[in-house]
Amino acid sequence: MYIGHFASAFAARAITDESPRLGTLFIAAQAIDWLFFSFAIVGIEKLRIVPGITRMNPLDLYQMPITHSLLGTIAIAIAFGGAVYYASRNVVASTWAAIVVASHWLLDLLVHRPDLTLAGAGPKLGLGLWNQPAIEMPLELGLVLLTFIWYVKRTKGPLVPPLVLLGTMLLFQAINWFGPQPEEAGIAMYLTALLSFGILTALAFWLDETRWHKNRVGLAVASARR
Repeated sequence: MYIGHFASAFAARAITDESPRLGTLFIAAQAIDWLFFSFAIVGIEKLRIVPGITRMNPLDLYQMPITHSLLGTIAIAIAFGGAVYYASRNVVASTWAAIVVASHWLLDLLVHRPDLTLAGAGPKLGLGLWNQPAIEMPLELGLVLLTFIWYVKRTKGPLVPPLVLLGTMLLFQAINWFGPQPEEAGIAMYLTALLSFGILTALAFWLDETRWHKNRVGLAVASARR
């Protein structure tokens, strides 16, 4: 699951204008992996390349007790929601931010081989759709496209920025699926993943500057766009 995680960000922004900005929600959607790859750089959490471990990628995510445990994800979601509340003083915004963070673990549960945990130790969980590309690929694309269309319908503004974001997401996903697989885990791989998250997040912030929720009318729109 890569761009599929951003489906929760589109959905949260579509539901209510009180949700955080789309860029903030993009950070929330991948907060778990932002932390995981950052931890991997310094050796707190670990992965290795094992060709054939799943049909869709060679990642053996053998040590990630903080970021990819359910307990750790909930703690990160609460912390992120708390940061949003501190910045906005808006309970609705902080709640949606936390929900989007928490959705990461549930979506990973669908695709990962059994390498997720409840609290950092066994049992290992994962439904393994990475071994079923005929199911996983349409599922991931479907989640993104449906929530993207919902977001566009619930907001107003020019269509070019959302299409640029969607096109970039699909390009990155195609590279992830069909590009050469990494031969070894290392800093270059981790930084590449973080860079891809950063590019998509920057585009999401830019997009949010060009669109506003249909619930905002009149002076509220003018105020929102200043």
